[in-house]
Amino acid sequence: MAAKSRVLVVGSTGYIGKFIVEASAKAGHQTFALVRDSSLSHPAKSQIIQSFKSIGVTILTGDLFEHESLVKAMKEVDVVISAVGLYQLSDQDKLISAIKEAGNIKVLLTFTSKQNVLNAN
Repeated sequence: MAAKSRVLVVGSTGYIGKFIVEASAKAGHQTFALVRDSSLSHPAKSQIIQSFKSIGVTILTGDLFEHESLVKAMKEVDVVISAVGLYQLSDQDKLISAIKEAGNIKVLLTFTSKQNVLNAN
């Protein structure tokens, strides 16, 4: 049987991230969800976070724009999955920088989505 990974999901309360967190936990991986402090008091995101806790996910507070929080979170895991929004894709370099400093990440996977936007003009 293959060893299970310790997985960190960045963008965990977003459109794709919440499904990735759930799938990782249900697959038996020790799963960590990186959430912003503001998400803890946001009604919809708080509900998502509670559902994560109910399936054994560890909640870590941090932010893509707070280097030290990223490094601290990454030192807990060996796989990072980024599900940050489309408009934050250009900020992926912040993840790479934190991965280099943490020094223990074996895999980085990136997923994103773009919701269809209709132009009414």
